[in-house]
Amino acid sequence: MTQENLIERLMAENEEFRRLRSEHQDYERELDARKVNSPLSADQHWRISELKKLKLMAKDRMEAILRTSRSGVTA
Repeated sequence: MTQENLIERLMAENEEFRRLRSEHQDYERELDARKVNSPLSADQHWRISELKKLKLMAKDRMEAILRTSRSGVTA
């Protein structure tokens, strides 16, 4: 099964994966929107840093679900 097929299957079958992917995309959109404004205030820099951390945590958890699914164990 290809990575894309596995992601499609998880999107259809795994609520946590769907939620994480949605959050990841939301964080990406907010990061893109905030990067347009310059110069950035200290609060904006903090929020960008926080968004990057949240985005990475969501991606790490999605990757863990993918690894588990690849090994044949239901996530």
